[in-house]
Amino acid sequence: MPAAAVAAAPSALAPLPVLGRDVSVPLVTGGEVAYAALDQAASAPALQRVWDDVAAYAPYYGSVHRGAGYLSQLSTDLFENARRTVAEFLDCRAEDQVVFTRSTTDSLNLLAAALPDGCEVFVFETEHHAALLPWQRAGRVTFLDAPDSPARAVEILERALAGRDPYGPALVCVTGASNVTGELWPVRELAAAAHAHGARIVLDAAQLAPHRAVSVRDLDVDWVAFSGHKLYAPFGSGVLAGRADWLREAEPYLAGGGASRTVTRRADGGVDVRWHETAARHEAGSPNVIGAYAIASACEALTEAGFDALAAREDALVRAVREGLADVPEVRFLSLFGDDAPRVGVLSFVVDGWNSSHFAAALSAEYGIGVRDGLFCAHPLVRRLLDGDAGGAGECGAPEAGALNAIRVSFGAGTPEEHVSRFVRAVRELVRDGARWKYRTVDGRCVPDTSGRA
Repeated sequence: MPAAAVAAAPSALAPLPVLGRDVSVPLVTGGEVAYAALDQAASAPALQRVWDDVAAYAPYYGSVHRGAGYLSQLSTDLFENARRTVAEFLDCRAEDQVVFTRSTTDSLNLLAAALPDGCEVFVFETEHHAALLPWQRAGRVTFLDAPDSPARAVEILERALAGRDPYGPALVCVTGASNVTGELWPVRELAAAAHAHGARIVLDAAQLAPHRAVSVRDLDVDWVAFSGHKLYAPFGSGVLAGRADWLREAEPYLAGGGASRTVTRRADGGVDVRWHETAARHEAGSPNVIGAYAIASACEALTEAGFDALAAREDALVRAVREGLADVPEVRFLSLFGDDAPRVGVLSFVVDGWNSSHFAAALSAEYGIGVRDGLFCAHPLVRRLLDGDAGGAGECGAPEAGALNAIRVSFGAGTPEEHVSRFVRAVRELVRDGARWKYRTVDGRCVPDTSGRA
């Protein structure tokens, strides 16, 4: 397919306005170009709506909870209303709690700290490290092999759960959408399997929530975790929402003000503490009001835009990438469930003959396109998908051979079609003609060489 013909299918929904859409970046070959932010699986730009809401509130910022002043009362109302907005966004049950955290990683570590004694945890090896690693400090962990289809994922989980102690607590952790392949996981079916065997389930929605509607009730999950910085609200906040009992019975995640209801001195010199039983139990210290409000604003903006329209537009962008590179045999996309599996706007690939760091550096320096290269904090999954095939080392390799061996392109609600068509054109040109500039390795990363053109 000629590069000029590569373009996303038209959509009734225009890109949502985001910060940075007008930022120009220099090219090593001369001149400037509008930056194409195609690394949104890592962090998405702030929606303009979110930025405007935060800016409007900023002069009224005050301490949250227990403050008698007007700004404190206003900020408290804003913070608690944000909690209700998130609960509505996730379609939580009436009795669920919404705890504000720092990120998905923080949320899952909080849940890991709240697991009851003897809890068994079941997690697929395909998870992001944020969902793969916290459980080892909390109880017994069974790592499940990567499935090759959604149905196989359910089978693997059912077989593992059938062998567990049916009377002890158990938790399943699963992603909603892979941060490597973008593929959607069968969350509802996995939840049904977990509950049939007396286990609970937590959904890592970091990559799902920005792209698809997430309903706690419909999916029948026990907890959901996600990050603001992937939901177009990059102000250092996250969410853990779900059942209250394990959280209420656990020791506070952080001990300090806000988590405690009363603290009294004992005659023996110690102190007695009564902890809150609400979400405040795990929100010690001054909360991130700006972060919570930003998440709520993003939830409202995405809901108003409509996830059906957002998903349709994103599907068109995914097709544009895949169809635009379909006749480039050097490019191989990574997939667990097959090329036709439903996915969000996340695609990872390798290019034969290229080191991933070299290719990503050329996309940035010569085309103004930001992508990600490496193992994407999902090392077991990427290594399994590559099956030892890291492509060629290319002229600019990392010190550890094969350490950086995949490239990821990701986009979202604010991505213009031009950015995607430019990416497709750049990949085709780099594969056909090679890089136009010289590159060298610095601290394991490829960077443009000051000596100039290749």
